Amino acid sequence: MTTTPRGIVVAINPSAAFGRGSAVGDEVVSSLRAAGLEVTALSEPSFDALVAATRHALDLGASALVMVGGDGMVNLGANLLAGSSIPLGIVPSGTGNDTARGLGIPLDDTDAAIAVLLDALTRPPRVIDAARVGAPGGTQRWFVGVLAAGFDAVVNERANLMRWPRGRSRYTLALLRELAVLRPRRYRLVLDGVESQTEAMLVSVGNNTSLGGGMLVTPNALLDDGLLDVLVVQPLSRLAFLRIFPRVFKGTHLTDPRVAVHRARTISIDSEGLVAYADGERIGPLPLDIEVVPGALRVLAP
Repeated sequence: MTTTPRGIVVAINPSAAFGRGSAVGDEVVSSLRAAGLEVTALSEPSFDALVAATRHALDLGASALVMVGGDGMVNLGANLLAGSSIPLGIVPSGTGNDTARGLGIPLDDTDAAIAVLLDALTRPPRVIDAARVGAPGGTQRWFVGVLAAGFDAVVNERANLMRWPRGRSRYTLALLRELAVLRPRRYRLVLDGVESQTEAMLVSVGNNTSLGGGMLVTPNALLDDGLLDVLVVQPLSRLAFLRIFPRVFKGTHLTDPRVAVHRARTISIDSEGLVAYADGERIGPLPLDIEVVPGALRVLAP
């Protein structure tokens, strides 16, 4: 195997999929140790504590970081590893798992996902792009999948503020509430230095194909082409939006003339009163500057 005596750090989100993450984490750790690998297993009571513990473990030296959880855990791994030579492994146990889906990692079969991980550890890691986001004040974040800066981000923001219900139904309720006040917004976009202003229902930036557990917002995006796909949906009535929205699960919404995709390496997005989300995690309010960094991340994937 290509691993070194420094061993593998496994970071586990025990609350992923409402408790399933802990059991999946135990399986991952047991399987890696059974394969003769040295493993440091991390599972903390809070996300902030897990971030600190994972960063400390990496500082001590590691040959790989394996994240057990959903897209939020993958986003954490990307922010810790982008630009480094340490590869990122993923055993999905979240509700969305869009990065794992885009990488071809089995989603609903833990044994199969572990088998893919063990096989990947015997080969050089796959190299993919990641997107770096800069916000006013100089803060920087990375994402692997899709950044949402429109209606989908507004729904995510509302859902995160809701204490009830739990699970996917919370997002469905948030979507229905936001549909009641759905309206186009004015955007300022700068794509590879070319500025435009447009009215749009949403703008999404995809390094990967999907978000929200399989919604193919940028179905033609590639993780290793050095480009980001920028989806812009023109103003629509609520009825027209409801007709187009279900098509996103098959990626056929791109055939509608009111839906456009542009490709760019650098992107600036601004719109008053909007907050962006990427990999399901809150990034912060617009304006934001985004750039793709080719080959920024090494992953243990097919």
